[in-house]
Amino acid sequence: MSATGPERVELPYLQAASEALQDAQQRRNLANATTTIRAKRAAVTAEMSDWEGLRSAGKAIKAHALANLGHYLERLEASVTAAGGRVHWARDAVEANAVVRALVRATGTREVIKVKSMTTDEIGLNRALAEDGVQAIETDLAELIVQLAGEAPSHILVPAIHKNRAEIRSLFVRAFGLAPEALSDDPAELAGAARRYLRERFLATGVAVSGANFAVAETGSVIVVESEGNGRMCTTLPHTLISVMGIEKVLPRWRDLEVFLQLLPRSSTAERMNPYTSVWTGVHAGDGPQAFHLVLLDNGRSRTLADEIGRETLRCIRCSACLNVCPVYERVGGHAYGSVYPGPIGAILNPQLRDVRRDEALPYASTLCGACFEVCPVAIDIPRILVELRHRTVQRTRERSPLPVGSAEDAAMNAAARVFADHRRFEAAQRLARWGQAPFVRRGVIRSLPGPLAGWSAVRDLRPLPRQTFREWWRSREAAAGGHGGGSGDDA
Repeated sequence: MSATGPERVELPYLQAASEALQDAQQRRNLANATTTIRAKRAAVTAEMSDWEGLRSAGKAIKAHALANLGHYLERLEASVTAAGGRVHWARDAVEANAVVRALVRATGTREVIKVKSMTTDEIGLNRALAEDGVQAIETDLAELIVQLAGEAPSHILVPAIHKNRAEIRSLFVRAFGLAPEALSDDPAELAGAARRYLRERFLATGVAVSGANFAVAETGSVIVVESEGNGRMCTTLPHTLISVMGIEKVLPRWRDLEVFLQLLPRSSTAERMNPYTSVWTGVHAGDGPQAFHLVLLDNGRSRTLADEIGRETLRCIRCSACLNVCPVYERVGGHAYGSVYPGPIGAILNPQLRDVRRDEALPYASTLCGACFEVCPVAIDIPRILVELRHRTVQRTRERSPLPVGSAEDAAMNAAARVFADHRRFEAAQRLARWGQAPFVRRGVIRSLPGPLAGWSAVRDLRPLPRQTFREWWRSREAAAGGHGGGSGDDA
């Protein structure tokens, strides 16, 4: 039974996405799940007469916290320390893992239980602990599924969204050593099998590791919201609790939670409130963990904060609403993004946090339809940031190129600009394209194009240009009506 997940060699996005598109079962699983979540979210947000006001409030609170991040982090440290906890600062994944490993090593334990945490997945904590012979056990049902399968999460909220019930049943039969007839694919039975396995661990393990949805600078409180109760078990039963938190999760005041505890559940699980909202403030004798450590992680966040355009990415509250409306994510899934942060938010977050060439293709993993911005509960303008990151990628490519001439793409865009700038050239291009497309039209669609245009038709069908353009129709209409017709069309 794998406790760490696989050592993965991440493929470039375009290659990984191309392979994912060949998995028809995964596409069906994703389409079914995201369609359901979208509909439920739309229903519960529509109930709120002040939903847009809440979005604006959430945006303003996060923007203020980020603009004064140093102040609020120092205040958080003071509040946590005053409440009996201890704060550790980590510049990157290496430092964060070293801190957690040292804390676990000091307890002498060989096993830790974990609350679902994107931040600990970001730094590869499970593998780091395994190097010390420590087994990290995921207690969230979906995280447990992907851990047992030796896979990475493919969704921020629903890590096993790419799997269906039959696949999970087969996995549990193997992992838990069950007879095939002992377990069906009924969701209640599957959850029961996982519960029996985890309950032992909850009662026997003395160290827990969590992330944090929010931390309040004013009080030193750390908050985790979840739906299964495993988080509550992890944050109350063990002797030692270690929370790893990205520095952008800090909120200034306790009252700020009122806004986010309305925004987050509706945007993520499509619930009016989270079934479990766990809040802890330091340590209390005889009640809950007797040692609490908060690890504050930078890992590229300060660099992102310094970016005038990209910094609003840090407002993200990890609700996953943008994934559920994204047509690209729905077809390629989360693994193609090569990170624990997939989908539209991953397409802008990963290039900024990691700053590696492998991520340069991620900003292109979007149709720029704008649906992600419309559903974001803190109004992150993801399309705007995607366009800016694309621009920077082009600039870096030009700087790296030893050739003084532009790329074929540059030439094509310059040619397109000349065509679109003059209505006569535009109409001439339409006539040529109408003639040139004829060999490729089959039953009213274009399914394959030659040469460099093949990328467009590899995964989509295209509608051919119509036999008559709007301008041509208008002219014929005007001529038939005795009008002037044949106008320049400059205002069309």
